[in-house]
Amino acid sequence: MLIPTLATDAQAATPGTKALQIAASKKGSPYQYGATGPNRFDCSGLTLYAFKKAGKALPRTAASQYNKTRHLSSGSRQPGDLVFFHSGSNVYHVGIYAGKNQIWHSPKPGKSVRLEKIWTNSVWYGRVK
Repeated sequence: MLIPTLATDAQAATPGTKALQIAASKKGSPYQYGATGPNRFDCSGLTLYAFKKAGKALPRTAASQYNKTRHLSSGSRQPGDLVFFHSGSNVYHVGIYAGKNQIWHSPKPGKSVRLEKIWTNSVWYGRVK
């Protein structure tokens, strides 16, 4: 950013922040494996849906989504970036970073879309290009 004081205004209009707002609007939608919305989601289905509504295409699975993003350090993450949960090199879950170490995500069967604190250090960050 060339003019640091404008960062907040410019950031407000990014596809990531739009996707974040869309994901938050789906709060309470039930988890369903393989679902991509508009009323039920799995984890990557929620991120795919939110970014599609924000004008950006993503692949279907969390691992494929990770491979399509620009990878970031935790210090560079911003609201609207994707948070990828991994075990070794295997990405198994994704959510949208909401700030304050929290994500919007569709956790697992029996749960619904929610805002939740990141519960592990085994995460990678990616920005949708």
